[in-house]
Amino acid sequence: MPYFLLATALVPLFVHDANPFSDFPWQFLAFGVALPLAALSALLFPLLRTLESAATRSLCGLPPDVAAELAEEPAGSWAARRRTALWFVAHLAAGGVVSGMTLAAPPAAVVLILLPVADPLRHEELGWPPLAGGALGPLAGLALLALVAGTSWAAGVLLARWAPVLLGRTPADRLAAAERRAADLASRNRLARELHDSVGHALSAVTLQAGAARRVLDTDPEFARRALLAIEETTRDAVAELDTVLGLLREDGDGRTTAPAPALDGLAGLLDRTRAAGLRIDAEIDGGCERLPPVVSREAYRIVQEGLSNALRHAGAVPVRLRIALGGNELGITVENPVGTVRGTKVRTREGVSAVMAEARSDTAADTSRPGGGRGLRGIAERARLLGGEARAAGQDGVWRLTVRLPLGTSR
Repeated sequence: MPYFLLATALVPLFVHDANPFSDFPWQFLAFGVALPLAALSALLFPLLRTLESAATRSLCGLPPDVAAELAEEPAGSWAARRRTALWFVAHLAAGGVVSGMTLAAPPAAVVLILLPVADPLRHEELGWPPLAGGALGPLAGLALLALVAGTSWAAGVLLARWAPVLLGRTPADRLAAAERRAADLASRNRLARELHDSVGHALSAVTLQAGAARRVLDTDPEFARRALLAIEETTRDAVAELDTVLGLLREDGDGRTTAPAPALDGLAGLLDRTRAAGLRIDAEIDGGCERLPPVVSREAYRIVQEGLSNALRHAGAVPVRLRIALGGNELGITVENPVGTVRGTKVRTREGVSAVMAEARSDTAADTSRPGGGRGLRGIAERARLLGGEARAAGQDGVWRLTVRLPLGTSR
């Protein structure tokens, strides 16, 4: 009605003899002029697609699979706006025809049905045709009602058929939705990697330290105290890293996370904590690693952390060889450790820690394979792939070797 009333005001401005307020033919012209005005509003207001999709789901009786194809988001591209405009015009045209027929046809049908029994209605000045003295009036009335019902049904069927085409997502909409989903999955995967590598590493170390302390609590209280101190330091660092991970979910107003993410400059602390858990590490680190790009340094730290965690969880108190070196325009990381279980193994170091850790591990882990494991290596591969590098892990000749290559600078 707003578009129609606006058109009835505009038509006389261009056609001097037009009178849409009273002349029936001019009202049809005004109705035709109102449709382009409606299309223009659909082009200017992207939210109209959301409103029309909701109305179509409620009123057109679409099957669930077809209704799911309708776009819920506003029309972002001009292609989507043009489709919405076509739908809006079809919707208003069908609605105008059906509403006009439902306003005028039912009273006329009632009059036609009553013609045989109501003499006053058969006067010619009322404009009704003779219809065989009114005998055919009921048939004409029923036919008029059938025309209204048929027109309404046909309009509904056509609109329901056109809805997925005109209100469905365009290729650009589908691409944008896929990009949003990919970004969401990437964010979730990143959070999962950070939790697995940071908190998982700390929990693995704390589990072995606590088991070792329990084993020697009565026979070696001094070692138990050192193990508890190591647990305290490890959990304190784990809380700090957990704050970093949570910062990925909640950022400050300036876009910075709530705590800095660990990088290779904090590798010494990681090695100390891992050695305190019973792992014997032979580390060889290139001195130029401090000048790495921040993102490479952070990812390299997490990769080393997960590599050491895997050795700690699956091999126990064994010697581990760590190599981090810059070669050309890439960073190479290698973690090597003997393959196999440590159940019942007694390996003593200068501190006398490894034997106790091996016994604690054999007492707390019935098997080196963990149900649902394998996420660590997958996370390492994802980190390397996101930086344009590669990661390989395999056992050969009794040695498990993890090799990672991370490109730097322009090559990445």
